[in-house]
Parts: sequence; structure tokens; C-alpha cells
Amino acid sequence: MDLKQLEYYVAVVEKGSFSRAAIALNLAQPSVSRQIALLEQELGQRLLERTGRGVTATEAGLALLGHARVMIDSAAQAKFQIKEMSTEPTGKIVLGLPHRVASSLCVPLIAAFRKQLPRAMISVVEGLSLSVREGLIAGRIDMGLLFDPAPTPLLTYEPLMREQLLLVTPQSFTLKKQVSLSDLTQFPMILPAAPNPIRSLVDAVLLPKKIELNVIAEVGAVNSALQLVTHGVGCSILPESAIAHSGTAKTKINFAHIGPPTMWNTLVLAIPTSGPMNRLQHETAKLLRTIDFRG
Repeated sequence: MDLKQLEYYVAVVEKGSFSRAAIALNLAQPSVSRQIALLEQELGQRLLERTGRGVTATEAGLALLGHARVMIDSAAQAKFQIKEMSTEPTGKIVLGLPHRVASSLCVPLIAAFRKQLPRAMISVVEGLSLSVREGLIAGRIDMGLLFDPAPTPLLTYEPLMREQLLLVTPQSFTLKKQVSLSDLTQFPMILPAAPNPIRSLVDAVLLPKKIELNVIAEVGAVNSALQLVTHGVGCSILPESAIAHSGTAKTKINFAHIGPPTMWNTLVLAIPTSGPMNRLQHETAKLLRTIDFRG
């Protein structure tokens, strides 16, 4: 049983006749008929029944049809991947990045991509982790980085970075090196609004302990919360990388560790499970694994 015989057989079943299959395959009808006969002889089963309008698959034929399609698709994918290995990756990849990652790492990321994959193109889509996740599931984004995403069978997650959440205050606040969870109630808080991943993490830790924060304002993103802290409007609970990438803002804030327990923020590489990755996607994922997202 060879691949060509399976391709002929699938064509006959899908077209419903030997003559239409022969035309689609650009072959003479006797050649197609002979290969199907050899396939039936090898398997010891009748695969097709002749009708007044053409042919239909028998029970054995239907069983073979599913296997044949899988084998043909696998062979085509193997051929594509092996052929790709002989050349530099080409094409376009759409990468989704949270605003916080894009603002600090978009330039070095694209520079590294251009150096390593000069024949390919990268398109960066920026947004909140939730919108990037929706784009991945909808098929608009090929792969993306997400902060603490909700699990789904439609995406695979690979952790790239884990960082602590810190209490961040204006410089006018005097802080210890570490504050307890209950001490957080003493600070006027500016937090990202739910369902932001940071807010979800904070709520998941504090609400079961019945610790209610003094939230004076909610904003859409971590960067907005940090700007308000630097202007002395209030305090916040933010990840280490937000402070590391804040530039001159670091001179206008104080920060302290929280806990125990420590609250952790995780950045993951998210890839749709809908189909196999091509070489450009593999190489882009490999590049993302080399980046220091802590800055």
C-alpha cells in the first residue's frame, strides 16, 4: 500500500467516480482503476461499490478513507518541513505583545528578528493580555506573550519569566523592606481594573483572607498605575519588570516586597493548538526564549 494508491483512492471517493477522479488527477482512467484494484487485492477487501451514478465507499472503504487522509496529510507536512530546512524561513508572523512588554522590548526584539530571520517579516500587535489571548484563539495572531492567562485547550502555554509583585509608593512614603498582606490596607491604592491579570492575582490572594484594600482609583494598564504613583496620586501593587523598565520614574518611587505569601506574576509564550507550527514560528519561538524580559 503506497501513498499514490491512497491518493487515487481518496480522489475516487471524493469525486464519486473513476472518470472524474482521473480528470482531477490528470491520469488515464485505466491507470486509476488498476491502482485501486491492486489496493483492494493487497487489503483483501472490496473498498468501492458501483452504483448507477458512480461509486461509493464500502464499510471497509470508509475505514480506510480516514486513515488515508491522515497519512496523506502527514506526508505533505513532512515534505513541507524537510523542504523548509534547506532554506531560510520566509513569510510573515504576527506576534501579540502586552503593552508593558512591547514598550520596553519591541525595539530589541525586532532588531534581533531582522538579524536572525532576514527573509521573514514580523508584525507586532500590542494590547492587553486579554485581547492578545482573544486574537490567538480567533486566529488573528500566530503566537503571543501573555501574563497569567486563563487555561484553555485552544492554546499551549510555556512559562518564560516569573517575577514578584511589589508594593510601589511615591517617594514621600517611608517603607520597610517588606510589608505584610494586612499592612496593604494602610495604603491608598491605584490598581489595574479587573479582569487585568495583576488585579486577578491580587484579588485571588487577598479576598480569601478577607483583606480589603483601600482602592482609590482603577486604571486599564500597569503603566498607567505606575505613572500615577510617580505623580504622587497613590500607591500600587506592580510587577518587578514594570519598575525595572520605568526609566527615570524609578527615582520618584519607593517599593517593598510583599508577604508572605509572595504574589508572583508569570509571563508565558502562548501558541494556538489548532495546527502544526511552521519553521518561521519555531524560529520565532526560539528567539523569544532567549530574551531577558526582566530588563
